[in-house]
Amino acid sequence: MAEYGVRKFLIDKRARGSPETQEILDRLGGTALEETAKRAAAPGSREGNVSRTAMGKDFLHLLPYRGAFLKPCPGTRRYICCGYQILNIGTGCPLDCSYCILQAYFKDQPGLRVFVNLKEGIEGVMNVIDSAPRRIFRVGTGEFTDSLALDPVTRWSDLIIPKFSTRKNSVLELKTKTTQIDGPLRSRYRERIIISWSLNSPSIASGEERKAAGLRKRLEAAARCQSEGFVLGFHFDPLFHYPGWREDYLRSVEMLDRYIDPAGIIWISLGAFRFMPELKPIIRKRHPASRVLDGEFVPGLDGKLRYFKPIRIELYGYMNEILEKWSQDLGLYLCMESDEVWRKGMGWSPGDNAGLGRYLDQRVIKVFGGIP
Repeated sequence: MAEYGVRKFLIDKRARGSPETQEILDRLGGTALEETAKRAAAPGSREGNVSRTAMGKDFLHLLPYRGAFLKPCPGTRRYICCGYQILNIGTGCPLDCSYCILQAYFKDQPGLRVFVNLKEGIEGVMNVIDSAPRRIFRVGTGEFTDSLALDPVTRWSDLIIPKFSTRKNSVLELKTKTTQIDGPLRSRYRERIIISWSLNSPSIASGEERKAAGLRKRLEAAARCQSEGFVLGFHFDPLFHYPGWREDYLRSVEMLDRYIDPAGIIWISLGAFRFMPELKPIIRKRHPASRVLDGEFVPGLDGKLRYFKPIRIELYGYMNEILEKWSQDLGLYLCMESDEVWRKGMGWSPGDNAGLGRYLDQRVIKVFGGIP
């Protein structure tokens, strides 16, 4: 945890008797941490002497989760959504990307929240999956936190990889910007598990993705996972439009070609930068040198600010072109875009949510096999 600057931890009173809590504390034994005794001194409070915009990234907050551990991805009816399912293992991320939407999502819940009742909750998730044996569940943990950044301490992968790997009607995607791959590599399970990396252009990765591994380091880690038998995914989301973006993203694809065998990729998503209006002042305050807000943005159908439609189409068209030159079978898809943008940017469209869900389910069947 030292590489992310975590210095303090907060234990919810409901988590004090949890075996998972003690296991995490045991792993942190050699780290200089300070227990915050009172909830009032939690990150973001005046008593804690941490401004709300600091996000409390040096706090590890251990608590039980009281909601449903498996939930649909929060999409919108206005754009085509893939039907992804989110496994809630925690919230907040120790990385500090300037554009991260979690800065707005969790501005009132700062800190790195780790749910210590996952062992109990995962059984309910498996019951849901087992109750629909003819349905394919595409499940990920990287929506509200990085899937692997905290894994050396939480050992999430030790718990959840075996559960999903033995189910024939589900896949588990672990998405990261780090090189924390020891947990998955330690596992003897590979079937139905996808290790994915969020990628960007070299200049965005180095200038806007603070504390994340460099682009080359991510791809080296991905190559190692691929050599160890894991299926890979990649996500160019968010894509940015700025002077020289074409040459920059081409360099990223050239790096992919250098490190990765495209035959081992299940899918690559593309998504243009979009954000809730309330994120803009947070970026300005927390990342004053950031360039991600350069350019013009307009409100989209979901209320988020987006690049003008022709710019998004240009981004997708170019990425589609250079990626398909690399390989014709990458499972390319757009995240949260309209039918029109799909057709103009990608040359085809799944039509609606169900169509995109079928397309990605077919990728699962092609890579891992169908449901028995």
